[in-house]
Amino acid sequence: MKLLEDLDYNELTQAVSEGGFPRYRADQLNDMRLRHRDYSEANNLPKAVKEYFSERYLAQSVKILETVKGKDAEKYLFLLHDGNIVEGVFMPHNYGNTLCVSTQVGCRMGCVFCASGLNGLIRNLSAGEILGEVLAVNALKGGTPTERAIGNIVLMGSGEPLDNYDNVVKFLRMIIDPKGLNFGARNISLSTSGLADKIKKLADEKLGIVLSISLHAPTDEQRSALMPVNRSNPISELMAAADYYFKKSGRRIIFEYALTAQNSDDNSIKQLIKLLKGRCLHVNLINLNYVKERGMSGLSRKRVDQIVETLNAAGIGATLRRSMGNDIEGACGQLRNKYLSSNAAEDKA
Repeated sequence: MKLLEDLDYNELTQAVSEGGFPRYRADQLNDMRLRHRDYSEANNLPKAVKEYFSERYLAQSVKILETVKGKDAEKYLFLLHDGNIVEGVFMPHNYGNTLCVSTQVGCRMGCVFCASGLNGLIRNLSAGEILGEVLAVNALKGGTPTERAIGNIVLMGSGEPLDNYDNVVKFLRMIIDPKGLNFGARNISLSTSGLADKIKKLADEKLGIVLSISLHAPTDEQRSALMPVNRSNPISELMAAADYYFKKSGRRIIFEYALTAQNSDDNSIKQLIKLLKGRCLHVNLINLNYVKERGMSGLSRKRVDQIVETLNAAGIGATLRRSMGNDIEGACGQLRNKYLSSNAAEDKA
């Protein structure tokens, strides 16, 4: 069955017309789904409309299966209509609440420090499923289509967004659309492991969202050891794509840099400065969350502070990203893997 949330507003209007219903029914259906409601909860829709669309379109592609509350964040397991599971994290801030969403079930990038790709890529999420994550949490938090409970969205959950390019771009257009949740582009961040050709393609879409690039090493040798994607997207191509994105969008690039023993010695930081100097960017340092299956951990706080000071002294803006969700297994993929593992153990018992 098709998903109602996969339809943008124009497609929804067309579907209403094809059903022989008046155009205003599209607005009513749109309001229903933006409130994350099912057909049975749409009291303003006649029986004929409900029956027609329920036979053809599933109203809710995503449901919250489990919520884990921490001291400074909430983590969700989203149950998809086919039984697959992805994660999201809600992070309250004084400048607005942020929701981190997933774009794929699993991931095929194979970064050695990440839990998301432990089981490889299972499948892409559709545009409506990504949207469904946002709608489910917005409704949970008491938000409406016009008074959102979510101020910012980061595409930084499981999966590589640009490896699911068409669905992600459609999702972005739908959520920016005034007929959607009407998000501002500057309130949306997309994090990529560095698919250079797709970064350039995204720049040409002229969406104006914030681009975050997971750099994590200053040389090809180091980066390829941490991130296999670098073998086909070397740093020279990645930086050229980043420059192109800045030229097209006017938005400074955010470079994510996870601090590990492998990439944070004095020589590596000097090479990082040489690589980034002179560009309009910000470095978002991440003291790596421990992932048991990967056996990697971050640095001492003293060393982290030294690196921040060194970068800033060199004229490169850098901050340590606030660590949120550690107490609820905040690293991408951890909660999902734990849930699936525990259920598998119960099935065997």
